[in-house]
Amino acid sequence: MTSAHITRFCLIRHGETDWNGEKRIQGHIDIDLNAAGEAQARELRRGLSEHSFAAAYSSDLLRAWHTALIATADLAIAVSPAPTLRERHFGVLQGITSQEASVQRPDVFHHHRARTPDYDYENGESLITFRGRVMAGLGALAERHPGQSVLAFTHGGVLDIVFRAATGRALDAPRDFQLPNAAFNWLEHSGDGWRLVSWAECGHLNRALDEVLE
Repeated sequence: MTSAHITRFCLIRHGETDWNGEKRIQGHIDIDLNAAGEAQARELRRGLSEHSFAAAYSSDLLRAWHTALIATADLAIAVSPAPTLRERHFGVLQGITSQEASVQRPDVFHHHRARTPDYDYENGESLITFRGRVMAGLGALAERHPGQSVLAFTHGGVLDIVFRAATGRALDAPRDFQLPNAAFNWLEHSGDGWRLVSWAECGHLNRALDEVLE
C-alpha cells in the first residue's frame, strides 16, 4: 500500500471536565471543560505546533469542541463538526457516577461492567451500534482524505472502539489500555484496515486523567 492511499489520524480525547474528576458518566450530556481541561487544551496547542494536518474535525459536544478550538488556534485549518465522533449514549446511566449506578440500577450496571455488546442502557446505544457509528464516520473521513493527515477531537468511548478495531480486541474484552484526557493517539487507515502507530502520548501534558474504568 503506497502512502498516497494511507490516511494518518491523530485522535485526541477532550480536555478534563468536572464530571471526569467525579467519575460521573457524561455520554451525550453537554459538559464544558474545567480550568484543568482548558490548560490541557493549551498544552495541546503547543504540542500540535510541531505537526501539520490537512483537516481537523471534532465531536459537536462542547467539551470536545472547546478543546479543538483552543488546541488548533495556531494551525491554518478550521475545525469542522463531526457528530459521528460523539461519545456513546449511556441511556439511563448518564449524569450519575459509577458508584451511584451500582446502587440505583444494579441491573444496568451489571451490563455496563460486563460490556454486554448488544445492551443499550434502555434508551441509549449498544456497543455494536456505537461501533458502527464510529467506524463508519472515521472510514468516511479516511475516504475524504487519502494520503493526508487528519486531526480529530473526540471522547474516551470513541477511542476505546478505535483501539479495539486496530488491535483486534473484542468489544466485551476488559480494557487494558489507557484513554487519558488530551493525549495524542496516532493511527493509520488503508485498504488493509486500521493500524495502531502510537497510543496515549502524554509528554506535552502536566496532567491527564484516564477514562473511567468502571
